[in-house]
Amino acid sequence: MTPLLTFNLLRVLFVTFSATIGGLVGDALHDTPLFGVMVGIVFGLLVVLADRLLKGFSLRAFSSATFGLLLGLFFANLLMASEILRYQSEVTQWAVRLVVYCTFGYLGMMLAMRSNRDEFSLIIPYVRFAREMTQHEPLVVDTNVIIDGRIADLCATGFLSRSLIVPRFVLGELQTLADSRDPIKRERGRRGLDILNQLQRSRDVDLTIHESTGDAETETDARLVRVAKVLQARLLTNDAALGQVARLQQVPVLNLADLARALRPVVVAGDELQLPLVKEGRDAHQAVGYLPDGTMIVVNHARALLGSTATVVVSSALQTAAGRLIFAELKENGAVPRLAPMRSVG
Repeated sequence: MTPLLTFNLLRVLFVTFSATIGGLVGDALHDTPLFGVMVGIVFGLLVVLADRLLKGFSLRAFSSATFGLLLGLFFANLLMASEILRYQSEVTQWAVRLVVYCTFGYLGMMLAMRSNRDEFSLIIPYVRFAREMTQHEPLVVDTNVIIDGRIADLCATGFLSRSLIVPRFVLGELQTLADSRDPIKRERGRRGLDILNQLQRSRDVDLTIHESTGDAETETDARLVRVAKVLQARLLTNDAALGQVARLQQVPVLNLADLARALRPVVVAGDELQLPLVKEGRDAHQAVGYLPDGTMIVVNHARALLGSTATVVVSSALQTAAGRLIFAELKENGAVPRLAPMRSVG
């Protein structure tokens, strides 16, 4: 059953309940059950209308408004406790007291609803203290990141938040893949479930299965963004399109592909590398090797060393449409080595 259908069913039940109670009250007080039923229906419809008008009013906004109201009433009470109106008439005191309480209550609610969580630390220092004690904000994890498998190693290093949230529909998607007849999909699904079990057993990770399934008719990416937004969590993914959509909706995103690019080793002219030569180059004298990130290095005059590891010195780099292409020379061929320590690649 979709959430919209569930809400509508609850509204109908509430109006029916209100009509029943109204009929019983009308029959008991004035022996007019029909009039009581009509009053109950009107009352139920007014409450449902109020619910519809408060559709965009979240629980967080309600809690902020309540806190602001209490704060405003506290200051209003301090003002009225000064007894500055003690020489005024009872009617004047009642009217001024009503105006003061309403004004301070309204201003307190509006200021609290416009404030963010950090600004509450000006009033309640413990809010700031509690947030600083939290290592990181929680991360909502998508299906691709789980299947990727690198998340387990990243969590073990401590670079990621230890609080991971897996929505129920992501777990369902992994189970569907694991039960697929396609062997590739089945292997991906089982790998994802194995990774989740590994994370759940890890003492360094606090893995939570979020029970919100969302609208089944909505795409998984949209539901992921909505869950991250509702939980005020960051979204962990390696899908560039999903990351862009999430950022457009003001949801913080951690993209593993961006992290891999940022950690890609920087190779400049003069760098000395230990490079395995794995295949022939385009020219007769060239051999080709690869960096761990897949960047191709073409080594001149190295065809004879094919299949072995050679010491090379980077001579130049070229950015192409297919990626970065690096040219190097064998150190034994008279290349000038750098003064920096030699690095091993592969």
